[in-house]
Amino acid sequence: DRFWNEDETAFNTLYTVLEVFMRTIAPLAPMEAEAVWRGLTGGESVHLADWPYLVEPETLSDGEPNPKAGEVTELGAVLAHDDALVAAMDKVREVVSSALSLRKAEQLRVRQPLANLTVVAENTAAIEPYEQVLERELNVKNVTFCTLQDASEHGLKIVHELKVNARAAGPRLGKQVQFAIKSSKSGDWRVDESGAPVVQTPNGEVALVEGEYELVNRVESSDAQAAQNTASAAMPTGGFVMLDTALTSDLLAEGYARDAIRAVQDARKENGLDISDRIALTLSVPASDVAKVEQFRDLIAEETLATSFEVVEADSSATGLSVTVKRA
Repeated sequence: DRFWNEDETAFNTLYTVLEVFMRTIAPLAPMEAEAVWRGLTGGESVHLADWPYLVEPETLSDGEPNPKAGEVTELGAVLAHDDALVAAMDKVREVVSSALSLRKAEQLRVRQPLANLTVVAENTAAIEPYEQVLERELNVKNVTFCTLQDASEHGLKIVHELKVNARAAGPRLGKQVQFAIKSSKSGDWRVDESGAPVVQTPNGEVALVEGEYELVNRVESSDAQAAQNTASAAMPTGGFVMLDTALTSDLLAEGYARDAIRAVQDARKENGLDISDRIALTLSVPASDVAKVEQFRDLIAEETLATSFEVVEADSSATGLSVTVKRA
């Protein structure tokens, strides 16, 4: 009765992967596959099971109808193949990776909730169904999706910058390296077909090689005041993400509560408690933080399986919270 919703989904995914993988490797590792299969399914031998096969999806990755929909490409048990789903999840992972990098750069730990994440891309329709996934993974209260055109109308754009590494480029370019730096700062450069930057020098165009430069994509806003409480980063495949970094008292209190939950979970582990064991919990908290714990008392009790929960004010010399847990 105590597992997060995403845990059940993760277990289902793990089961499916292992079940199909054991059938796939059975001819190559018969004994190992049989042992895992028996423990996993409790059924008959894996060597009596069908070989996995792919079923063509209803639509192609571009959204067009698939003329081969429903066709079986190999014999065995059904395993759906969906290019559109894979592409969407790749984009979701890119959003998560970019936003986590922003958190790290802004020194905002993941346990600290934030108010909003804005995802700006050419087409956000494919990832909008995964709004709740993004909220959970990034610990944000809300996710907003926006097209590049809409972002441009609100004064947001991606600025491409070139930074020349003089130490690396100097030995090859000689005196021309100073002109390369000047060209990069003035914007008098372009990217060739191979993706390498080409700068202008008195001797003509010069292409920089790997290690001599860094290409930086920066998000620029025409609203300087709004930008003060926003961290943004361009994504490798296009578009960008923006995090609202303003921390209200409620967000700070919840962040403290989630730090407390982590401390309790560590204490449970140190005391050898099972994941499903109920506990009697006592938190000793500095006076300035008691209100934060009380505000999220129910959340802490629910997440830690505390059937009784006492909050006591720590001595004035205490700098952090201390945890006492006992099996209920």
